[in-house]
Amino acid sequence: MAKLRGDTHTLDLLSWEATPIVEAFAPERVRTSSLRSKIARAVSEAMKDSDLSRAMIAIDMTDWLGEEVTENMVNAYASEARDRDTIPYLRLLALVHVTGDVRLLQMGAELMGHSVIENKYLNWVDVGRLADHKETIDKEFNAARRMARMGVK
Repeated sequence: MAKLRGDTHTLDLLSWEATPIVEAFAPERVRTSSLRSKIARAVSEAMKDSDLSRAMIAIDMTDWLGEEVTENMVNAYASEARDRDTIPYLRLLALVHVTGDVRLLQMGAELMGHSVIENKYLNWVDVGRLADHKETIDKEFNAARRMARMGVK
C-alpha cells in the first residue's frame, strides 16, 4: 500500500518488520578467533552502542555493584589485547544493567544452546512447547487408533 501524496499518517505495510524477540550481536561485529576475544569485542560493542561514555559506565557500575570499577578497568575489559582482563561475570551483569544491553547475556546463552528473551514472551514459549508436545501425542494417538482398527496388538 503506497503512501498517498502528502499523507503522513499512512504506514507503508511492506516496510514493516517485526521486532526481534532475541537480541544478539550481528555475527560480523563479534567474529574473532577465540572466545576471550569475542567477549572483549562484545563488551566493546555494547559500550559503543551505549549513550553513556566509558567513564560514566564505570561510575554507574560502581554505584550498582557497591565496589569500585574504573574507566581503565572497563577499557581493559573491552580490549582484545588484554587477555588477562576478561570481564568477571558479576561485572558483566553490572554492565548489562548499566547499558541495558542484553546481547551480552545472549552471547553466553547461545554457547549453551539457549536464548535470552523478555519475560513477556514466556507464555508464548510455553504455548509453543505445548504445541510440540500435542503434535507428538496426536501422532501416537493416531497410530494407536489405526492399530486398534486393524486389530493389531
